[in-house]
Amino acid sequence: MRKSGSPLWRFGAATVALATAFTVVACGTNTGNGAAPVPPGSHNAHGGQPPAPTQPLRAGERFVDLKMAEAYTPKPPEGGGTDEYRCQVIDPGVTKAAFLTGTQVTPENVALAHHAIVYAVPPGGAAAVREQDAKTPGLGWQCFGGTGVDGAEVEKGEAAWVDTWAPGASETLFTEDVGFKLEPGSLIVLQMHYNLLATDGKPAGSDRSAVRLRLTDGTPQTRELDTLALDAPTDLPCAADESGPLCDRAASIADVTKRFGPDVGGSADRQVEECGQSAPKPGDTQTCDHEVEEPMTLFAGFGHMHLLGRAIKVELNPGKPNAKVVLDVPQFDFDNQRLVKLPSPVEMGPGDTLRVTCTHDAGLRKRLPQLSKLPPRYVVWGDGTSDEMCTGIMTVSPHKS
Repeated sequence: MRKSGSPLWRFGAATVALATAFTVVACGTNTGNGAAPVPPGSHNAHGGQPPAPTQPLRAGERFVDLKMAEAYTPKPPEGGGTDEYRCQVIDPGVTKAAFLTGTQVTPENVALAHHAIVYAVPPGGAAAVREQDAKTPGLGWQCFGGTGVDGAEVEKGEAAWVDTWAPGASETLFTEDVGFKLEPGSLIVLQMHYNLLATDGKPAGSDRSAVRLRLTDGTPQTRELDTLALDAPTDLPCAADESGPLCDRAASIADVTKRFGPDVGGSADRQVEECGQSAPKPGDTQTCDHEVEEPMTLFAGFGHMHLLGRAIKVELNPGKPNAKVVLDVPQFDFDNQRLVKLPSPVEMGPGDTLRVTCTHDAGLRKRLPQLSKLPPRYVVWGDGTSDEMCTGIMTVSPHKS
């Protein structure tokens, strides 16, 4: 049993009243997941798809259009690789408290933009963010798995993860009584994930992305939702017909550490320990139990993996009389990581358990153009396209004391 190591991530999400067509996508590359083989050349995420139209403003709402300070030319990280995660600070100019009820990211260069995450940093973390930006040469700073700023980290509750974008995604639109509270002095951090795999890791033009915020003053009934992130280890060995130096687990972890630093590199062993396992369990399917720490209502969720993901499931109290499947994606689609609304909200609290289970498939590597040119590897948790993740991101509302 995992001892509640997962933080509550404050994430822009939807209540039960949200339309079922609402989509939250975390990345944007065609994996061809499902039973059918992946067709050659299936890499449609960067096909120059036009942005989806913004929904009309509702009563009391207003748009605030923001943009990166200047164009940025992505480059691969030191030590090799084809992925760059770059954070940019953007001041929304909030002078009085407002609620963020919708977000839409519009990248300028969709040939490079793999996905984007929008973070809201409260006034208490603003100084740390500005200091990080000032001391880093060039526009913005490198960031992996979060803002990368001590004092403004999502995992520590110092910032909110409010939106995720991928090519073709529509505006993230909340119901009118749900939103993120932005206090005066709050900042927006835009994390752009640029992928240079198509150019073998060489610079390929610039990007100046934009973000549109939908704000409202809110009412006493306006609710703030949190997100409970449930992760499990990724210990996917090379396929039977594959071989190479990175097919060794320790060598693969060393490679992840070289590319993303010791914190990300240590995730593989840390997750094994946090999930109560005495040793890694190599295989296609991994699982982890998470204890529910406080009373809360569960409204929805979505699963996040990378290119080798096949299926993800989240269960409440598995094996008990009150067991319930709260998220089931039997054919995971990397291009279509939809928020799944529960038929009705589910109450849970201390004594309950949430189990996340993920299945990956190393055989997909040879059939995906974006991976087929890379050397085989024992796949562990990491931020890159060739790495993997297993996370059930559940939309919850903690009960007020």
